[in-house]
Amino acid sequence: MEKVWLKNYPQGVPATIDPDKYKSLGDMFLNSVHKFRDRPAYSNLGTVLDYAEVENLSRRFAAYLSNNAGLKKGDRIAIMMPNLLQYPVVLFAALRAGLIVVNTNPLYTERELEHQLNDAGAVAIVILENFAETLAAILEKTKIQTIITTRIGDMAPFPKSLLINFVVKYIKKMVPPFDLPTAVKFNDALKSADSKAFKDVSVSHDDIAFLQYTGGTTGIAKGAVLTHRNMIANLLQVRAWVSNELREEAHEIFITALPLYHIFSLTANAFALTLGAKSVLITNPRDMKGFVKELGKEKFTFMAGVNTLFNGLLNTPGFSELDFSHVKLFLGGGMAVQESVAKAWQEVTGHTIIEAYGLTETSPGVCVNPANNQDFSGNIGLPLPSTEVCVKDINGKQRIFNEPGELCVRGPQVMQGYWNRPEETANVMDERGWLHTGDIAIIDAGGFVKLVDRLKDLIIVSGFNVYPNEVENVVASHPKVLEVGAIGVPHDKSGEAVKLFVVKKDQSLTEEELKDYCYEQMSRYKCPKYIEFVDDLPKSNVGKVLRKELRNLSS
Repeated sequence: MEKVWLKNYPQGVPATIDPDKYKSLGDMFLNSVHKFRDRPAYSNLGTVLDYAEVENLSRRFAAYLSNNAGLKKGDRIAIMMPNLLQYPVVLFAALRAGLIVVNTNPLYTERELEHQLNDAGAVAIVILENFAETLAAILEKTKIQTIITTRIGDMAPFPKSLLINFVVKYIKKMVPPFDLPTAVKFNDALKSADSKAFKDVSVSHDDIAFLQYTGGTTGIAKGAVLTHRNMIANLLQVRAWVSNELREEAHEIFITALPLYHIFSLTANAFALTLGAKSVLITNPRDMKGFVKELGKEKFTFMAGVNTLFNGLLNTPGFSELDFSHVKLFLGGGMAVQESVAKAWQEVTGHTIIEAYGLTETSPGVCVNPANNQDFSGNIGLPLPSTEVCVKDINGKQRIFNEPGELCVRGPQVMQGYWNRPEETANVMDERGWLHTGDIAIIDAGGFVKLVDRLKDLIIVSGFNVYPNEVENVVASHPKVLEVGAIGVPHDKSGEAVKLFVVKKDQSLTEEELKDYCYEQMSRYKCPKYIEFVDDLPKSNVGKVLRKELRNLSS
């Protein structure tokens, strides 16, 4: 099968990569910042940092983390913020200091944040003030010792920074009151650190770089252990795949609208500096009008997105008038790209959305369509260099071409396992190194992979994973709920939406009351879009709710 794949690789793309090319992500970072030091690296809210500035600021912040805060190699540090210039500074500082990064969704509720911080054993956090109220509420229940707070305008020059922060806090009232008396302000940390006293911590391939949290069919969020080698491998794999389109000498401009704390954007955009590219950070892509305005300012060459992002832009006034003549690649992932959206996108922009597939557990890239595809295929493409894929039946036997089975992946980008969860790891990784994805797929005679269905009950809302058990556990804790079942149903904007089937314990329970309860307990994307009250739920003979039957009821 490997030989079949190779004959279909785009011209010039190697069959393998060398994941040992760099000693660590810090080594890769330093190589890039020295090579491209005078180029713009990241821009946001009208401020641009060049590569030399990113190196200087990350070294200074790494000095604070190591020397002032006393953090040691292997300590876990959470980063909880949207796309701001502070993110790459903190990210690369943490990696240079030998810390393990725990990317944290800023929209987490108290319950979700408490679980992740405690599960990771995080001892430090860098958090945007807008979300500090959530941290303050659960701080005493965690091991967090070092807290650095930052504000949206902190990286802008004075007096613009003062104006931005004033408007955000006092005019727009986006910063709820919080009490974190031991917190240090980000800019104060930078000022107090002695960067000359810092030396990059020695890190090896096998050291952990990220605990990237994902859910499971149990509903318990767990950290995928991604080493420096895992991440370097995937970066080199993706770079090799697009080498004919995106090049160092071309001074590429990346649009970074997906949140950097998400694994897709982390690999596709946070490390754009390996190409010497400029990454334009979009803080609030949900403000579609503002997003389109930002796109109009740049002669951008690359943008990664999910189906909902593409669809939202297509339906925003002014988008169709933008200049797409400089674009080399639109990459779709995180969720299936709908054919109707892909066709409309091609009509408006003149470019195909190149669909890719990956998992948090694979850093994330597994398969990508050839970057020069002229038409949307509906496939997820070919495996990346140095990546093996196959489909297996329930007994672990490999299926032949065009026979559906569970998609399995093996390669240098595959995680080491789940943090402190050996049983969960054993459930998805076999003794031969194959990661069982839980997705049903077929592989055709040309080696192209097509997803058929999901083996798991995973619901994907706007590219984010939602796990029914977690939703059900939260809803079942409502005093007026007797039983609940959660499924995913098609939705024209988010791809899928959560639907609940609820048996009432108290007949006074209303849809509005239950939705409000969910909003208090879970991030918005996990909350139900639809609620149907029923007399009973279909169950197996051991009392398990049959979600398949619920889907039949909903169809």
